[in-house]
Amino acid sequence: MSQEPETTQGIASDEYDRVEPPIGWDGQTLQEMLDESEQLLEDTGRYHGRERLEMKEDEPFQYERMFSRLRGALVNARETALHISASAIVREIGELAFQLYTPEGDCIATSTGIIVHVHTGSLAIKYMIEEGYEHGRTIQPGDIFCNNDNDLGNVHTADVHTLIPIFYDDELIAWADGVTHEVDIGGSTRGHDQLASTTRYEDGLYATCEKIGENDEVYQDWRDRAERGTRTPMFWDLDEKCRVAGAHMIREALTDLVDEVGVERYKEFTREAIEEGRQTLESRVQERLFPGTYRDASFMPVPFKEEGWNPVSQKNMLNHLPVEMEVGGDGGLSLDMTGASPPGPHPYNCAEGSMQGGLWVSLTQCLLHDGKVNDGSYFAVDANFPEGSVVNPQDPSLSYHTAWGSIMPTYQAVWKNISRAFFARGFREEVNTGYSESGDTMSGGGFNEVTDEYFPIAPFDLSCQGMGASASRDGLDYAYTMWNPETDMGDIEEWELIEQGLPFLSRHIKPNTAGHGKYRGGSGWETLRVVDRSYDMSLYKHVRPGVTNSTSGMHGGYPQATNYSVRVHNTDLEEQFEDAEYPISDKVPGDLEEDVDGDVVRTERGIYFPTTFENHDLVYYHMGGGPGYGDPLDRPFDLLKEDLEKEIYTPDVVESVYGVVGDLDEEEREFEIDHDATEERREEIREQRREESQSVRSFIDEERDRLVDRDLSDPARRMYSGVFDRGDDWSDEFREFWDLPENFEINME
Repeated sequence: MSQEPETTQGIASDEYDRVEPPIGWDGQTLQEMLDESEQLLEDTGRYHGRERLEMKEDEPFQYERMFSRLRGALVNARETALHISASAIVREIGELAFQLYTPEGDCIATSTGIIVHVHTGSLAIKYMIEEGYEHGRTIQPGDIFCNNDNDLGNVHTADVHTLIPIFYDDELIAWADGVTHEVDIGGSTRGHDQLASTTRYEDGLYATCEKIGENDEVYQDWRDRAERGTRTPMFWDLDEKCRVAGAHMIREALTDLVDEVGVERYKEFTREAIEEGRQTLESRVQERLFPGTYRDASFMPVPFKEEGWNPVSQKNMLNHLPVEMEVGGDGGLSLDMTGASPPGPHPYNCAEGSMQGGLWVSLTQCLLHDGKVNDGSYFAVDANFPEGSVVNPQDPSLSYHTAWGSIMPTYQAVWKNISRAFFARGFREEVNTGYSESGDTMSGGGFNEVTDEYFPIAPFDLSCQGMGASASRDGLDYAYTMWNPETDMGDIEEWELIEQGLPFLSRHIKPNTAGHGKYRGGSGWETLRVVDRSYDMSLYKHVRPGVTNSTSGMHGGYPQATNYSVRVHNTDLEEQFEDAEYPISDKVPGDLEEDVDGDVVRTERGIYFPTTFENHDLVYYHMGGGPGYGDPLDRPFDLLKEDLEKEIYTPDVVESVYGVVGDLDEEEREFEIDHDATEERREEIREQRREESQSVRSFIDEERDRLVDRDLSDPARRMYSGVFDRGDDWSDEFREFWDLPENFEINME
């Protein structure tokens, strides 16, 4: 098939001969391969109908060696390619991943990194197959494709995929996919997780499964389009080279493997590996989760009434994200989101593929951490994301820019359902109450006064949040994120090198962010930055949760703290800096008014839309904590003493919530408990609980009266109205539970 010079069988380094369709296995088209695969799964319940994993059972060493080589090639490609990127998001945080897919688009293996993408690339490949790419523009050796269309196979717009087909002797044997998170994607405002978008037409640069190159070279017109379509063309160009280089490394490694083991053995291996992934999830469910039906709900606040730019978004909204999970005794697992809110004029709309990615990254951490990571787990779960809802709009005209605004709250409910199933089976360490939802610390950009060059503001230290507690230990402090569990904060110096006009003034543990409980959630942190030597600086703050909690603790534990925002304009810092003073105390933001003269803007919404900042303005943000587990009054004294001495909590909060009284030596960071006063305070809390508690029956009666009277906040009324308008089974069950008339509605009139 290839011309000289030939490097390995079926692969050339410079130029490729054209391959005529069909390009699938054994003379099949890709559509025929996809149809056959889907039919066999439907008929047998097994991937490609594999009843027995013959290679795994008969040649276990060879089988495991093949998987290890492919997995190693993917990880090696990631670890090597990230050094091509100039973006700290990719290089420092590792916001990239590589996947290997079958010709019909099923993931065989994935690298480390943003593992949420194991199935998103699959959807893009299947879209190309079903749209006839094989016979239209064709799929050829050396071709390069790009996709970031969320409705076809992606998570959110800033994630960009590069896909290359891998041929062997005129047959397509695999696809390699690399994905990175971009610093900027164009769009109506600066930044990578836009807040102001209400439609697709504000989201920025879209590539809809587009062929962007051939003969291993990216088309010049695509390079020009990308350069002119984003605000940070250098980062875009190097990220694209990073993805292409990694995919080509995977192609070379795979071809070497097939040269060694033979193409037929490789083909059989891929189908067994995916079926093993499916079987592994079933076995983990069967052995670790207690059978039954589990329900929970999360909520995503959209407080745009005072912030929204577009008139259609100027209202406070609340998205309903209910989750019902069925755990079968035979290892079956289903997820149903019937009752989810309709889509809306905000960037939190989320495609079905994105929701599948969130499910996959959650199950990988909860159940599949000791199994093969591929699309097998996708085939083992029956998921329903209702069409026409915010988690599956089926409308490409909507904005999907920040789909994480639906993904992360939803999987709080999923994690709690799984944790209850763990607990019921007798597992305690595996329980996890959830996580802090990583809102963007800050996004935007500005221009350097000296060079007149544009620089982005996109710090990804948001990847270090508080993790939820388990039923046997505290959550991790400022060291976790749901979507990429291997990240860290990165170096401040790296962020300042790229974000030239926003140096750091301070960074601290954020007290009282961790959810309370017998075992507390992980703590968050806070930072203060100053605008410096810049002009035309525009920044916005994006956070989840904001005005409400999207999750709760478990078994008496508290949710984590909600967020807020603080910024200071028109400060006197220029004069203070001239006097060689360092005015900012180590306690922010509470003392800002004492340290700095200026216009302090505080909001409990936690968010603000793009706002102009001038030199010496101050920007404050903080990361959240995780939810807690168990009754706070059961927390051991030695752990509370440690919490106070490490500034996880302040004495007033510990006394109010945990009933522990004592004296804290601020200078020495030593806390001495007053045991008599503590016993008295705890009895006061118990008595207060007895006085304020009520029976379940009286609570239900009171809440029913509120529903009948429509005594609800506008966001809650809008939420119920949207769900009822969808007219699904959830609405009928809601009316039945609350003993309401069949025609009962809640609307905004």
